[in-house]
Amino acid sequence: MQLGIVISTDDAEAVWNAFRLANFSRKEGDGVRVFLVGKAVEYEKNGGKFDCVGEAKGFVEAGGSILACGTCMKARGQESTNICPISSMKDLHGIIKESDKVVSF
Repeated sequence: MQLGIVISTDDAEAVWNAFRLANFSRKEGDGVRVFLVGKAVEYEKNGGKFDCVGEAKGFVEAGGSILACGTCMKARGQESTNICPISSMKDLHGIIKESDKVVSF
């Protein structure tokens, strides 16, 4: 199965759970792509007791893909990273179009 996960919140627990689902799905053999939009592009700044960054790194290391809305990142003065490259609405559309299921957080 191809799974698309769209994250639009900066709530650390929700982001953590989204990446936990992404990691679990990868372990089940699913293709998974995550797209960050809006406040979610700031997920690395939040966390506390929820290891969002660790879950994201594990996801990418397991072959997952994370993309982030370039407009949202630029509005916050953020730059592309290896784990989270700047992307576009075209890429979000592609994730939605190519996925068997799409979930949002």
